[in-house]
Amino acid sequence: EIIYSNADQDAAEQQSQAEAALTNGADVLVLDPVDGASAGSMVAQAEAQDVPVLAYDRLIPDAPIDYYISYDNERVGQLQAEALTERLAEDGAESGTIVMINGAPTDNNATQFKEGAHSVIDESPYEVGAEYDTPDWSPDEAQSQMEQAITRLGADGFVGVYAANDGTAGGAIAAMRSSGVDPIPPVTGQDAELAGIQRILAGDQYMTVYKAIKPQAEIAAEVAIALARGEDPPEDQVNEQVDNGEAEIPSMILDPVAVTADNVADTVVADGFWTADQICEGDFAAACEEAGIS
Repeated sequence: EIIYSNADQDAAEQQSQAEAALTNGADVLVLDPVDGASAGSMVAQAEAQDVPVLAYDRLIPDAPIDYYISYDNERVGQLQAEALTERLAEDGAESGTIVMINGAPTDNNATQFKEGAHSVIDESPYEVGAEYDTPDWSPDEAQSQMEQAITRLGADGFVGVYAANDGTAGGAIAAMRSSGVDPIPPVTGQDAELAGIQRILAGDQYMTVYKAIKPQAEIAAEVAIALARGEDPPEDQVNEQVDNGEAEIPSMILDPVAVTADNVADTVVADGFWTADQICEGDFAAACEEAGIS
């Protein structure tokens, strides 16, 4: 039996859901924390009942979790920043200012994305002129932050935008359009959301990062089943030990993929993550045809 709950980004609701699952006899807890810092109390409750915890997608810091599965989050930030700085160089911008719109400050992944991005940008010829963390990954907040950056730097005072995911990218692009920024400079993203892929094909967003859900979910299911049976997961699945501040956690870390208009067909379409029909509807048909997606 599987007990499934979705807290819809509400940390208090997730706490209640975890408590209910443990009360109802869960043998293993697969937890994708809304707020990594507060998720430790859920892990403590599970540990008190000898219930193993698998942190899914987001690391839970300073807590006795048993396993962790995710993508290489620092690598995500590096891929985004590498794509952005390489594109700027290709466009002839030998130097210039970048606006950084990071993810939620409560999300451990966002911290790792930011660290990865800075490791590239800080060594590049480009400087960060304005930087924001985005509460709850809100596109509306990202739009407001981009508006602040434009007010500070001017509509032509930056050459690129590092946006930590496709939602914040959408907000940043909306702000630039409403402020008369033309042309829209290269903008990064993440998650390969449908709207993000469509913006990439239309030329409004430069890239996204694709993290295939199926292999991550399948490995998580295999590990959870093994733990529920009192068994250890297959040793060949664990490929790293990740320090969460409490211990070195046996981890399964997958590789993310950078996606631009050049490889949409070979990645998200080839994997069935999005179908050509979904991507190419309406106004996007011509962009799809140009990209060889049908």
